[in-house]
This record gives sequence, C-alpha cells and structure tokens, in this order.
Amino acid sequence: MARFCSLSPGSWCFGLLTVIVACGDSGGGEATGGASTGATAAATGEPTTAMPTTGADPTTTTTSGAASTGEEASSTGGPAPELVTVGHTREFRAVWVATVFNINFPSAKGLSAAAQQDELRALLDVAQGTGLNAVVFQVRPECDALYASPLEPWSRYLTGTQGEDPGYDPLAVLVEEAHARGIEVHAWLNPYRANADKAAPLAPNHVAKVLPQYAYAYDKYTWMDPGAEEVQSHLLAVIGDIVTRYDVDGIHFDDYFYPYPSGDEFPDDATWQAYQDGGGMLSRADWRRSNVDAMVEGVAATIDGLRPEVRFGVSPFGIYRPGVPPGISGFDAYEGLYADPLKWMQEGWVDYLAPQLYWPIGQQAQSYATLIEWWASVTEGGRYIFAGNYLSKLGSAPEWSVDEFRQQILLSREQADMGSQGNIFFQIAPLQGNDAGIADVLKSEFYAAPALTPPIAAMKDVAVAPPTVTLDGQAAAVAHEAPETLRAWTVYADTPDGWTLGRIVPAAQASVDLTAGKWAIAAVGKHGVESPGVVVVVP
Repeated sequence: MARFCSLSPGSWCFGLLTVIVACGDSGGGEATGGASTGATAAATGEPTTAMPTTGADPTTTTTSGAASTGEEASSTGGPAPELVTVGHTREFRAVWVATVFNINFPSAKGLSAAAQQDELRALLDVAQGTGLNAVVFQVRPECDALYASPLEPWSRYLTGTQGEDPGYDPLAVLVEEAHARGIEVHAWLNPYRANADKAAPLAPNHVAKVLPQYAYAYDKYTWMDPGAEEVQSHLLAVIGDIVTRYDVDGIHFDDYFYPYPSGDEFPDDATWQAYQDGGGMLSRADWRRSNVDAMVEGVAATIDGLRPEVRFGVSPFGIYRPGVPPGISGFDAYEGLYADPLKWMQEGWVDYLAPQLYWPIGQQAQSYATLIEWWASVTEGGRYIFAGNYLSKLGSAPEWSVDEFRQQILLSREQADMGSQGNIFFQIAPLQGNDAGIADVLKSEFYAAPALTPPIAAMKDVAVAPPTVTLDGQAAAVAHEAPETLRAWTVYADTPDGWTLGRIVPAAQASVDLTAGKWAIAAVGKHGVESPGVVVVVP
C-alpha cells in the first residue's frame, strides 16, 4: 500500500516523515513467522558488530545508536556501541470492545465522566492482564463519535442523547492509557450504518440529517448509501480527522458494508439510476461492489497520505463465497454485502484481513480449520490474516468450550508461515469475567511471553535508528533522535538461546531498570520495525 524510497545501507530512514517519499513499491516479501525481515529486525540473534562497550566511568556508560557501523565514533565522542540484530516471533493479540448498545463500554448510558474513564482503564487492565497487545475499540458505531469530532455528533451510548458532550474525550483517554500499558489502539468504525435503531433521534449535525437524500430506512436500521459520492467523501474526512488528531495505531472496519439483506431490496434506486444515466455499464451487483471497493481504496490512500504507519484492516464475514474452499457453505457476503475482501488483499489496500471465523472446528460446513487454512493462503505482499474468534459464545453450548478456543488459536498459529499472525476475540466481556478461566488460559498457555504486533508489511524495509543508551548503575536511560516516531523499547537478555525478549517498554518511558547481565535495547517504530539492539553490560 505504502510507497517509499530506499536509502543507502546503514542509513536510518524512519525519523521524520519528510524522508518518506513516493518513489517505488517497497515490496515486503512473504510473512516469516512475524519477525521483521532485513538487517534491522531479523530474528537470528547474530551480532552485526562486535565493538565492546567501554566508558571512562565504570558505573556510567553511554552507548549512542547514532553511528551505523562499528568503525565510526558515536555522537558522544566515545567508541561506537556494539549493535546486534534482535527480533522475536510477532503476533497480533487483540480483542474487540463494542460500544453499540453499550455491549462493552460504557456499561450504561449517562455514567459520569470519571466513572466512564475508570471503566476504560479497567478494560485495558483486563487486556493487559490477559497478555494482549491491542484493543479494537468501536469509535463510530452509527456515524457518531466516541471522541471529540468536529464532523459528527457525540454517540448516544455515552450520555443517552446523541450530540451531548460527555465531559471528556474517550478516545484520547484510551490512547494515552493503552500506550502506557504497551497496548495498541485500533479505531473501529462502521462506514455506512447511520443508526442501529431507526427510531432513535439523531442530532442536527448527523450525516443522515445533513444528507437525508442518501439516508435510507432499511430493516431496523438507517443506512447511508455507499453509492453516493457525498457519503464516501464524508467518511474519508472522518478517517483523516481521526488519524491526524489521535495517535491511533490502526483503523478497522467490520463486516457491515451494504446491510445484511432483510428480504427487501436496498433502496438505492436513485444513485443506481444516476450511475446508469452517466453511462455506467456494470450490473447492479458489480456496481455496488465497485462502490465498496472505491471506499476501501480511498481509506487506504487517505491513511497512506497522512500516517502510513497506521494499520488499516477489515474484518469480513468468515466465508468469502459458498464453495470457497470446496466443502464450505453458508451466506454469500460477496453477493449479499457486496464485499470483495480477496480483491482488497490482492490490490494491497488493506494491511490485514480478520475474517470472522465464528464456527467451531467440528462444524464441517463452516469448519474453522478449513477456513483459516484458506484465508491464510490468500495473503499477498507479506500482509496478514488475524482470525476473528467468537469468544462470546464461550460456554453457550458444549462445542464452545475453553478447549475449542485453545485449538482455534493453535490452528491459527499452524498457518503462521502463510501469513496467519494473530487473533482478535469478540468480545472482551468473557475476559472481564474470566469465564471458565479463559483469561487465565490465554495468559498462561499462549500469551505468557511478550510480543509486538507484526510490522506494517509495506514498511518492513523502513529502518529505525538504534537508541542512545546511558547506563548508570542498573538503570539504563534511553533516548532517540526521532522520539515522535517510536512506540516502544524492546529489552533483550543474552541467554544460551540467543537474544531473548524480556520486556516491551512504552517509548514514553525514559529509563529501564536492569539486573546484572548482558542486555540489548532496541527502538520500535510505530510501523512495528525494531532497530538493532544496543548492547549494555550491567556488572
């Protein structure tokens, strides 16, 4: 999706965004178990240089990452640091947090600002305690906003009244608190659903009020017309506003494009007729798919033009088409929702797909095992599949046991070399209650060791400069030439098995406490690429 210039070997090119220029596809290659490829983040543990770290003061040592080879002096005037290649198996470990109908947040309409913020922190504590590294938080359930938007009204799920200020900014609080816990925030938007209950009143600045000619009552909803250019333009403006003003890590859509069919025809006769009057030759179904395609492509371009380090993904219905792969049957989202996620992957418009594989392994017509293998097989350009898992079904029937979710995660991991690089659980409530011990199982059996999310595929070759590390006793002060581009520090221990990741520390933290031993500290860009590690030895 993104396009970048290649810099000469030894140059650090992810500092300021001004060095990112459109000059050619970066490629990205095949997924390799999640570790970044190239000299900056290979998971080999082999050293790139072997310059011993020294210093005049035996207790205070500065190792600057400014030098790119072991033959150059560091920016501090002392010898260049010893740099080693570090890396680990990456995995997207995420959970959906739904706000529509107050499913997960806030627990009720009209809570005080303080109570809502406490709930946000508690949700993040659950995610952190489970070992997750990302939350997919619904910020736009019905063309509204769970953030301070200049374009759309406040969500009714906050106060009970659409357009009423809740007294704080939920997304701003979420981003700050999540990043402090080492958790990514992916803003989840519904592109066209204007009202989940068509009888609910709308604020005067709601898009269905501003563009009433393109707002249709359909089934129980109010739905915006994907074939209207004004609707598309508004959505792109909303996306641009979010990625410009909030330090989100991703933009995420679920499976709702055109609405699930109710038996009645979607009432887009006017825009369909306008398309035909303009000389359009596509069938109505293909025209509808082209409208959704244009939106997905436009969102990708919008993000790429503003903040290419923001990940864009879609969570489509788990069956691409009946009979694909053979033996699979069920709803045809290609014809019913006019969604073509395979095309979005092939065109490079999405960084990942998160198919909703909401069936147990033993349900052969929609078997999780068969579907995850097929979805992993369609990844291209080093991009990813993060399977969606129906966690809220836990305990609802014998087949929805804790062991079912164990096996689903294992099946996802079996396809890692094909691009299956994680899971997203719908939704967080079973983790909050630790139902059937599921949070304990995930933490102890799957997520005990820390892991970064996989790097942005199109930016795998965008290198990150190593940090400057100043050792004072057992405290390592860390700094960087471009701190605004960083998300974290990674701390590796020198073990008999090589450099082993011990901790992921938020980039806002300026010091890392160490114990006696040999360590390597790397910088992690917001695009997920790690720098070489700067070696420090604590006596």
